[in-house]
Amino acid sequence: MASAMAQPTPPAAGREPSPAYRQWQSRERRRRHYIFATRIALLVAFLVLWEVLAKTHVVNPMLTSYPSALWPTFLELLNNGNLLGHTWATFKATLIGFVLSMVIGIGVAAGLWWSDFAHKVLDPFLVVANAMPKIAFVPIFYIWLGSEYSVYGMAVAIAVFVTIMVVYDGFKSIDPNKIKLARTLGASRAQVLRLVVMPGSVPTLVAALKMNIGLALVGVIVGEFQSASAGLGFLIVNGSQVFQLNVVMTAIVVLGILSGLMYLVIARIEAMMARRYG
Repeated sequence: MASAMAQPTPPAAGREPSPAYRQWQSRERRRRHYIFATRIALLVAFLVLWEVLAKTHVVNPMLTSYPSALWPTFLELLNNGNLLGHTWATFKATLIGFVLSMVIGIGVAAGLWWSDFAHKVLDPFLVVANAMPKIAFVPIFYIWLGSEYSVYGMAVAIAVFVTIMVVYDGFKSIDPNKIKLARTLGASRAQVLRLVVMPGSVPTLVAALKMNIGLALVGVIVGEFQSASAGLGFLIVNGSQVFQLNVVMTAIVVLGILSGLMYLVIARIEAMMARRYG
């Protein structure tokens, strides 16, 4: 059974694919279509169930709203410019926090790989910092950075420590024989890092991208809950304070769409990296 499902050998350049390879490609296409259709069906089933439960008052529609009530709210927020402004504020803060977390995380991980002494000294501090509830830093960041930049601070604080540890583990998992071979051929430590460790850690870096984009978004929303004057997190808190559950649920749906779009971008980057380094 396993051999029947295994990928046949791809054809050599300039040669026609074999019938077995064509059949495998056809199965893979059907499988991808089935997965996509199942995802859509689950989403539709969830929306229908939400609508029915609220309309039949199995759940209180005042507390949960329902999909058909969100569309007019969405159009209203879109027409008055609030939705685009708040969505842009959240996206911009998430992107900045994501980039800063990746740059800092990869840089620190490279430093820890470079110096085993530094890793042994800093490792317990990194573990403790990662384990701390980051929401405790919100008032400190607000005092230090102000209402706008404290959101960026929360995004970095939540994402950067995980990035450091994941990327460092990826660096250390590189085959030592490859490193020895590079050093034997005269490569410096910096060249080993650039030409052996970094390319060999592409799967780890992609995994860090996937985690980081979600964690950065979580950090931004937490920051917006506490101190921001714009963003989807602010819209959610403001709507809940005046009991406008349609606004709250619309903002949450838009937040889910934004998360999905960012995931698709990361997935496309993953596919590109797989083609180049796979």
